Amino acid sequence: MNKNIDFKGDVKISDSVVASIAGLAASEIDGVHSLSGNLTNEIVAKFGIRNNSKGVKLEINNGNVVADIYVNVLYGFSIPVVSAKVQEKVKQAIESMTGLSVIGVNVRIVGITVKI
Repeated sequence: MNKNIDFKGDVKISDSVVASIAGLAASEIDGVHSLSGNLTNEIVAKFGIRNNSKGVKLEINNGNVVADIYVNVLYGFSIPVVSAKVQEKVKQAIESMTGLSVIGVNVRIVGITVKI
């Protein structure tokens, strides 16, 4: 029973939703300890409020996305390997979930975390 349904109207995805998708995707990669946000995000996190877009900065123009992802990497993991996996996963997640075109994913390593 596949009927073609012709819907009228626009679908708009907020930048914060796209940023959340990027943040969640990056967090799934082995070797990523956490994403690093700005001071405001860090203070909000202290109160137990989860922000899935923490550590993500987006530029969206005409359906094209450039993402900057700020990552803390676990000690012992290869930074180039982790970075490449983050780029691939973020690109795939944004494109498959939103239909936007990802033209760049810049990974910024902001720290190394040692697990004790």
